[in-house]
This record gives sequence, structure tokens and C-alpha cells, in this order.
Amino acid sequence: MALHPRTWFSRKTLRKDLVAGLTLGVETVPDGLAQGLLAGVNPLAGLYGHMFGMMGAALFTGSAFMTVQVTGAMALIVSDAGLQTRADPDRALYTLAVMSGIVLVVAGLLGGGRLVRFVPTAVMTGFVTAVGVNIVLGQLSNFTGYDAKGANRIVKTADLVLHLPQWSVASLVVGTITVLVIVLLQATRVGALGLVVAVVVGSICAALLDLWVARPVTLLRDLVDVPAALPTPVLPSLADVPFLLVPAISLAFVAMVQGAGVSAGIPTPDGKRSDASRDFIGQGVGNIVSGVFRGMPVGGSSSGSTLVVSAGARTRLTFFIAGTVTALVILFASNLVAFIAMPALAALLIVVGVTAVKPSRVYSVIRSGLLPTVVMAVTFVLTLLIPLQFAVLVGVGLGIVLFVAQQSNTLRVRRVVFADDGRMREIDPPAAIPPREIVVLQPYGSLFFASAPTFERQLPRVDAGSEDSVVIIRLRGTDAVGLSFVEVLRRYATELSAVGSSLKLVVSETKVISQLEAGGLSSAIGERNIYRGTEWVGATLRRAYDDARDERNAR
Repeated sequence: MALHPRTWFSRKTLRKDLVAGLTLGVETVPDGLAQGLLAGVNPLAGLYGHMFGMMGAALFTGSAFMTVQVTGAMALIVSDAGLQTRADPDRALYTLAVMSGIVLVVAGLLGGGRLVRFVPTAVMTGFVTAVGVNIVLGQLSNFTGYDAKGANRIVKTADLVLHLPQWSVASLVVGTITVLVIVLLQATRVGALGLVVAVVVGSICAALLDLWVARPVTLLRDLVDVPAALPTPVLPSLADVPFLLVPAISLAFVAMVQGAGVSAGIPTPDGKRSDASRDFIGQGVGNIVSGVFRGMPVGGSSSGSTLVVSAGARTRLTFFIAGTVTALVILFASNLVAFIAMPALAALLIVVGVTAVKPSRVYSVIRSGLLPTVVMAVTFVLTLLIPLQFAVLVGVGLGIVLFVAQQSNTLRVRRVVFADDGRMREIDPPAAIPPREIVVLQPYGSLFFASAPTFERQLPRVDAGSEDSVVIIRLRGTDAVGLSFVEVLRRYATELSAVGSSLKLVVSETKVISQLEAGGLSSAIGERNIYRGTEWVGATLRRAYDDARDERNAR
């Protein structure tokens, strides 16, 4: 269990955990500050979220190496949450983190992990791609040194382009140098620490440029005071709870999906599959701890988790070592942290945003069909144009629509034919019910309300030439049917009866029989025409077929 430190502390693993923790702790400083900058809040809130979020979550997550930190998607949702309209924006931010944590913990306790698989790839691809674009667009002002104006990031980007002469050359130089260093060091042994080196190099360039340029580069100390102390606990603001409810739910949903992706993509010490619901609880606790200690909302970070694994982490102790390293930087190097250049952090985020866009995933969705492509495109556009907390909820709705549409379109009706030797084979159903024949139909797929029209379209039509026939519809393996489906069967039975034919059903589940009775179908066709299936496959169908043959011959 994660709560027993003795299970994840060993002298054999201590050295590797120290190296991984030191790497993660140092990388946390620029990354946390950058996420705070992306969210448009005090950058220190991003740093505190990184530090306290990963330590709080480490005790409870099912995935031993899941790194819980502020992610780009969550930072963008915070940016669009309208916290600046509250009486105390900082406290509203901390309250938002606590609320998100509570939603996640409740979802985990209710076993919500099994629901994540229903999120369509098309929705997530459109959302993640738009998040990457939003990250890039959201940092162009910091990168260029021009404070763009506009209702959303698209409008701000247009304003930025129209005011090219007002860009800061020094900021552009610092940002460009930072990007180049990141790109050059990515493929080297420096690895993730290349982000730290790049921000340091960019900040040094900013300090040198400030000696010659009239318009200095914006530094962290120009925006906030960087205290040489750890944050004190703070209680959430109950007055802000109603206003923050939608953003909190959106943040929790993003954390669930991202966390599930992280846990599926990283190894576990015992090789077993991680418990997604337990990961929800861990992320929830991380959010609560982060909010109490003045941090931002957090979630499972793919880049952070990959970093600790590649750095050789062996136990959860890695996260506490990383938190300690970050705390020491805050306590003893806050004066140096204050000189970090904002264009350097913007450059880091722009690189993150560009790498978040995966053309191969977009292409795979396009190849999967028109409907997934439309859903992906709509999610992408909405994520760009409307606040992300609402875009997430719209994405969930689109996911439900896509799931229902796909399930309804997978329904297929086949005809079962008995051979002379007793074997059964399946063929395409006839276009119309022929006269004086027994037609056995077998539907495959979900028979819920949305699939009823699809089922009705695939049924052979009933016309004047369909007299004295019997249609047997076999519902073996069907656990439940909707009232819409029952109504389709009632109409079909009425059409058959009008030409002197009849309908029989072979049903294997008691629940389905109860639903047929509730919909009035049992009384419409007679209980004797509803056959209850047994464990012997095909036996009840043959009995219904024999009865139909006797009835037809008796007419």
C-alpha cells in the first residue's frame, strides 16, 4: 500500500530515487512558474501546485510513478475561469483547487475510473490539439513583450500581429534563444534538465540585454514578490463555491482523462494494471493539499511521469525528494528565482504547446470516418473560441452523442436459415417478407432507444404479398431493450397481422420479457408467441420454428 513508507524505502533504491527526485525537483521550478504564467495567475501558485500537489498525491495514487502537477490544459481552464472577477482572486484560485480535489475524490470512491474509457478519441484529439494551439497563442504576448488586447486568444493574436512595431526586440531575442537551447538539448543526455538550462540561459541573456536596451525584459520580480519562505495554509472561500462549480467539474474531468492516459502509459513496479479510480483519489488529495497551501489545480502529468521513469525512479520516495529540493530552492535561492525572464518561460510553454499537437493522431481520426472527424473539428473550434471549462463540458456531450451514434449504426440484422441436415447458416434478410414462409431474423448490436430506427430500417418490409408467413425475431444475448424498440416490434406485428401473418420472439433474458410486457407487446402478439430461451443454444429457436411450421400448415 502507498500509505506504508516501509514498502517504498530501501537502501537499494535510495540512490536512484535521489537522482530522479533531484532531477524532478529542479525541473519543477521553471515548469511550475511557467504553468502559473499560462494560467494568468501569480506564477508562484503554479510552483506551489507542482510541489504540494505531487507530494499529496504520491500517498494515494494507484500508479506509483504518476507525477501530479499543474498541466497545460488545467492552466488554460484556470485562465478562462474568470477568477479576476472575484473579490479575492488568489483565494478563489485556492478554493478552485480544493473543489476540484473533492470532485475527484468522490469520483474515485464511486468507482468512476471505469467511465473514462467512454471518452471518444475524436473528442480528446480535438481538445488536446486545441490546447496545444491555445498554449502557443496564449504566450505570444509574453514572448514578444507586447500586451495584446482581445476577448479570446484568437483576437489577441490578431491584435498582436497588427502591432508588430510595438514588439520588444529584447524579449524576442530572449525567447528565441530559449527555444533554440531547448531544441538543441532535447536529444542530448541533459534530457528534461535542458528546460532548466534553457530558462537559465534565457534569463542571463535578459540581464545582459537590460544593460543596453531602453525597454527592459520583464522578469518574475517585476510581477510578484518572491518570498524566501514556504506558503502558509489558507482556508477555501465558501462564497466562491457556486461561481467555481463548473470550472471545478471541468478541471476534475480533464484530470480524470489525463490521469487515465498517464497511468496506462507508464510502468508499475509490480507490472499490474493501475486502478484508475484510486488514481482519481490520489489526484483529488493532491488538489486539496495544493489548494490549502496556495497552489493551482493539479492532475496527472504525462511529461512529469515520463521524466521520473526515465530518470530511474524506483519508489514513491522520489516525489518527496523532489518536493524537498523545490522547497530548498524557494528557501535559499528565491533571489535568483526572481530574476527568471518571462519571455524565457513563455518560450518553454510554446515548445510544450507545439509538441502537444500530434498530426498523426489527427490523421488517424480523419481516416476513421466522417462523424469522428466532424466531432474532432467541432471540439477543436469550440476549445479555441469559448472558455475551456465550457468547451470541456461540450466535449463530454459530443462524446456521448458520438458514442450513441456509433452504437446505433453498428446494429445489423441477419436472416437465419435451417439447412436439411439441421445446421443453421446466416444470410442477408430479404427485402420483403415472402408469402407462406418462415423468416428467422437475428439482430446484432445494442438494441437501445437510438438504434430502434436503424433496426426498423433493416427489417424486411411487409406488403400485400406477405400473407400467411411467420417472422421469428431472435433476441438471444440481448440484456435489455428500450421502449422505442418495443414500439417498433408492435408496429411490425400489426403490419404482419394485417396481411394474415404473425410475429414470434425468442428471448433469453427475464428483464427483456418484462420490458416487452411493460410495452404492451406481450398482449399484442400473445404470450404464447414469446419463447423463453434456455442454456441450450438453438433449442428454443427450433421449437419456435417447429410451432411456426405447424401453424402455417394448419392455415
